[in-house]
Amino acid sequence: MNSVRELNSDAVLQFGPYVFHLRQRLILDGDRPLRMGGRALDILRVLVERAGHVVSKDELIASVWPTSVVEDINLRVHIAALRRALGDGQNGQRYIVNIPLRGYCFMAPVLREAQEEIVSLESIQKPQHNLPARLTPITGRDLVVGSLVRELPARRFMTLVGPAGIGKTTVALRVAELLLQHYRDGVWFIDLATIDDPVQVVEHLRHSLELDAGLEVLAARHALLVLDNCEHLLERCRTVVEQLLASAPRLSILATSREPLRALGETVHGLAALSVPPASSLHSVAEVMGHSAVQLFVSCARARQQGFALREQDLEAVREICCRLDGLPLAIELAAVQIDALALVGLQAQLDNCFQLLSQGRRTAVARHQTLESALDWSYQRLSPLEQTLLQRLAVFKIAFTVQAAIDVISCAVLRPDCVAEVMERLVRKSLLSVEQGHGARSYRFLNTTRIYALEKLERSGQLRVFERRHAHYIGKAPWVSVKSVSLQLIEQLTDAG
Repeated sequence: MNSVRELNSDAVLQFGPYVFHLRQRLILDGDRPLRMGGRALDILRVLVERAGHVVSKDELIASVWPTSVVEDINLRVHIAALRRALGDGQNGQRYIVNIPLRGYCFMAPVLREAQEEIVSLESIQKPQHNLPARLTPITGRDLVVGSLVRELPARRFMTLVGPAGIGKTTVALRVAELLLQHYRDGVWFIDLATIDDPVQVVEHLRHSLELDAGLEVLAARHALLVLDNCEHLLERCRTVVEQLLASAPRLSILATSREPLRALGETVHGLAALSVPPASSLHSVAEVMGHSAVQLFVSCARARQQGFALREQDLEAVREICCRLDGLPLAIELAAVQIDALALVGLQAQLDNCFQLLSQGRRTAVARHQTLESALDWSYQRLSPLEQTLLQRLAVFKIAFTVQAAIDVISCAVLRPDCVAEVMERLVRKSLLSVEQGHGARSYRFLNTTRIYALEKLERSGQLRVFERRHAHYIGKAPWVSVKSVSLQLIEQLTDAG
């Protein structure tokens, strides 16, 4: 018999209709396994082992995240997921109770099995998901994750949109973990980055969902599909998604893409960067650690360098690192990898060469996530030649700019004035430019990392100095630019020129 034998008498806990096999990290409701994330299981274990006693939030966080910095809301999200999974509050049964100002208490009676327990794996249903195991905690995404978990079952089709390295896949997988118990027929992750031909989309879906027939069998299923990396297959994904939503009324779809699918019924959720402390708030370590970009940097640095601790004299350096890396989780993680080799002062000094700094990628990650440059390559290679040209030339703008400014500086026979605005909007949709609205004027801005990437492309084309001169000439002549703005930009130009 294919089985797993527990090794001690304290390894099996029973409460209500559930049996918790601690060593296997398995909860059974009869013969049916409950599906929940690893952190939720860790929290449940602490609470169940101390049933009847109040466990403070600080104790729970210290037990479940011993080496990470997390916020209280992270704990609340996991507690809510546990309550949903256990049916807490249904039929008068209570399991986890919040004790105001004190913590949480597991209220149900718990029976510890005294005998050895043998669990037949043949009797357990096949897990209704294919989600990859998450090896690290998620930082700074509790609010967006909580919002998506609440909205997705009702809205049915949502797309997470954002630039390279912003963490779209990470957020989508976390949402999927928390919704495991909600969907009777499971949660399924489909990575579309592994295919390039739109013709392969349906077959790839069938293979990922382990279907013996076509997609029509999904019509009666109550399931969640996570379609990851849709940006290079937009038209085909749009068609397939619309067909699935029309034919399968209980199906939900969460997509990730660097631009919206623009499909019927789509709700687009733009994913913001992690929070970076402003220069005016560097008063204490505790205050700076309240920002998620710093929390991620410190967590990754501690994983790399034992004993790493943020000190008051480090605050400006860490703030600048997180700011210059745009609060992008991928960039911050890759920078923190270098902490033992370069230390903070070395990381700060290397920010102008950010793609060399961030070249030590994660070998276990897919190719496009191993370095920030490879993540941007994924977007750049899928641009049209006209879009590539525009992106390169716009990189001479160091601060926000208008459409008219772009036309005056970069238009030519290839990039006619009448097409500059249209192509810029396409770059916005692809998350390569961001839009700022202020005082009735619409302006555009690069992420610092994207601008450096595009500037390197422009330099390799041999046209960098040409457009730097055109930009400097434009700044000198523009009557509507404030004296302060002109001065700042001229200083930047002179600094670059050495």
